[in-house]
Amino acid sequence: MKNIIIIFLATTLVLPALAAEKGFKSIFDGKTLKGWNGNPKFWSVKDGAITGQTTKENPTKGNTFIIWKGGKVSDFVLIFEYRFLSDKGNSGCQYRSENLGNHVVKGYQGDFEAGTRYSGINYGEKTGRGILSDRGKKTVLGDGKTRKKVETFGDSKELQKKIKGKGEWNTMNITAKGNHMIHKINDVVMSETIDEGKEAVAEGILALQLHQGPPMTVQFRNIRVKHLK
Repeated sequence: MKNIIIIFLATTLVLPALAAEKGFKSIFDGKTLKGWNGNPKFWSVKDGAITGQTTKENPTKGNTFIIWKGGKVSDFVLIFEYRFLSDKGNSGCQYRSENLGNHVVKGYQGDFEAGTRYSGINYGEKTGRGILSDRGKKTVLGDGKTRKKVETFGDSKELQKKIKGKGEWNTMNITAKGNHMIHKINDVVMSETIDEGKEAVAEGILALQLHQGPPMTVQFRNIRVKHLK
């Protein structure tokens, strides 16, 4: 009877986890950059993770991206783990974005960094719109930089405490459905964006960012996506 109970409890723990992953497709094989396009000067696979790295001797003059070649996404859930192996650094995940060429991308970004200010925000990379929704905010966007409504649901400093530091893995969840986008880190909602502006984008590519600036190393693993339509 004791063994039966143990098996039952183990099953009840595993089944919800499996159910939560139902419909997801892995887009990184954990070994190679097959299916991805990035500048090999900066991107490689190390320790089973996509690794972006700049050094003092090998800097990037602008933000550079590794782009998923699997097509465009519209309504979706994207989940992945990330960590920084450097004291400084800024990165992010582009979605519903546009490939401008030469590993440069424009569009919505789930931002995260080695610092304490920007992780979890929604940033408009190269859109001219700046921060679309800050951490702890639910923002309804209008045209350009217009904000129709901003609601505060959390304190940014308290939300930062949910994010692990250097060398530790964090899990990011980006959900986009219609014009509504939600960013979570470690299962905690960090920002919400509803884009009612004329610049709203319903479909585009996925990419990972390596930011210009101080030397940095960022890694990504367990990347999977679920299309909602």
